[in-house]
Amino acid sequence: MLIPDGRKLLFSSCVFVLLAALGTGLARVVAKSTSEAPAGFNTPSFNGAQSISNGIVEPAGDTFARDQQVYEQNKAVADGLGPVYNAPSCVSCHQNPNSGGASQFTELRVGHNDENGNFVNPTIFINDGKNTITGRSIVNDRAIGPEDQEHIPSTENIRALRAALNTLGDGFVEAIDDTTLIAIAERQPELSDGRVHGEVVQAPIFEAPGQTRVGRFGWKDQHGSLLSFIGDAYLNEMGITNRLRPKDATTVHKTTKDPEDQPDELGLADIDHFAQFVRGTMVPPRDEVLAGTPAAKKGAEVFRRLGCNVCHVESITTAPPGTLIDGGTFTVPEALGDKIIHPFGDYLLHDIGTGDGIVQVGPQDTANKLRTAPLWGLRTKPRFMHDLASLSLENAISRHDGEAREPARRFKELSPEEKKALITFLRTL
Repeated sequence: MLIPDGRKLLFSSCVFVLLAALGTGLARVVAKSTSEAPAGFNTPSFNGAQSISNGIVEPAGDTFARDQQVYEQNKAVADGLGPVYNAPSCVSCHQNPNSGGASQFTELRVGHNDENGNFVNPTIFINDGKNTITGRSIVNDRAIGPEDQEHIPSTENIRALRAALNTLGDGFVEAIDDTTLIAIAERQPELSDGRVHGEVVQAPIFEAPGQTRVGRFGWKDQHGSLLSFIGDAYLNEMGITNRLRPKDATTVHKTTKDPEDQPDELGLADIDHFAQFVRGTMVPPRDEVLAGTPAAKKGAEVFRRLGCNVCHVESITTAPPGTLIDGGTFTVPEALGDKIIHPFGDYLLHDIGTGDGIVQVGPQDTANKLRTAPLWGLRTKPRFMHDLASLSLENAISRHDGEAREPARRFKELSPEEKKALITFLRTL
């Protein structure tokens, strides 16, 4: 349809306003019942204050406080901890500024490429070479005995550190419909002159064997459901077998019977409490006072002008309540459905020049791709990027390359005042 010249500007302005109202304009048409997701750092773990959930309905007999207590509980060897592990509890790695948040901890991933350049998981020798651990890229830092301790052989020359991820608000992330993330990926080339195109990978749903879903959890989008993500972490980070991951990496020094995670008197295993806790958390809040300052408002304009929001998507809307997800095993509840979230992330894989060379559930072309780091909760971190190697936001921005080369170049050309405004804006997140 041709638009008279006098109405072009008005038409364009209306389109811009509409897209802004919808976040990316890709999530879907916002229903009248749509509302902002509740935000807050409301899961204190150190000062004895009462935690507050997002309003999610608990299973019969359960409470949000109990879910958090299980999430924070240290496990012992008698509970199944190990034989190899990274930490004795979930909160050990997810605790800043409170339970469920990110922390300045890293996990180790290694491997090598075969003669065709394809990534291969490592073979790790333990127990003086008598036993091996295979089939996974993670290498645990701890063990319940010296015979179990993993050491990296020289053959595994791909080596990477990854930061522990924030889990606050991840119930809302789980509730994003697959089509929303796919639509964001399809729109990105148009928004970036073809430079950016997030990759969508299909991740297996452990609780629904044979089913997959668009991955969104983990640095490689290796999981599409929270329960899958949690079951995998319980084994690979804590060494505790469960119904979704029933086999330990090694049996050296193992004395407990699998699966070690057994249902309690409510019929809920630890992984169920973990999932219920994460699904019940609020999203990381903004610093609204700082966000209201002229400098932060100007910084938000710079953020968009540079094109940062192509990947660091500002607003996404979750699926309606009643939507079946996770291979039909979970129904989006009222507390999570039709909610607008502001993750400043797209949950897609991108090559921005900082890839770690590791392949997990995706194809080989994902080796040097990583999930866009959602920026919500950024102000709680002193170190940045997937490896925590950046000690300033300026350095983190300068490391962007590949698909993000153009925004990084534009950042370098900003005036000192504009750079300061952008950093101020980022510190509101």
